[in-house]
Amino acid sequence: MFMGEYRHNIDDKGRIIMPAKFREKLGTACIVTRGLDQCLFVYSEQEWQVLERKLNNLPLMKADARAFTRFFFSGAAECEWDKQGRANLPANLREYAQLDKECVVIGAGSRVEIWSRDKWDGYYKQSEESFGEIAEKLSDFDIDF
Repeated sequence: MFMGEYRHNIDDKGRIIMPAKFREKLGTACIVTRGLDQCLFVYSEQEWQVLERKLNNLPLMKADARAFTRFFFSGAAECEWDKQGRANLPANLREYAQLDKECVVIGAGSRVEIWSRDKWDGYYKQSEESFGEIAEKLSDFDIDF
């Protein structure tokens, strides 16, 4: 499980340092794709295969299923770590997530998310204000806090 929040910078070549704790769990390479809320989702190869099977089982005749799988898979890229623990994020993914310099890398359970610092700070502030309401809605899913 991935957890925690780390602040990092993306260098001029589009490389980001992944926290060592996350690299250990991700392995020698990872899959990065467009995520929800204008962030990037990062998966281990093993977790990606599980997700891939689930998405491939969606009904092809449903327009929403086709649209989502196209969005998700077309943005995916395999990234490897260099000796300094950096991965080169493709330009199209950096552009999608508006990653320029300052970013935030967070653990989100089975995946890692990469956010622009401004987007994360805004999202966090908005979510923090409604955290109680969100938790109340999750109680319908048999989750107690």
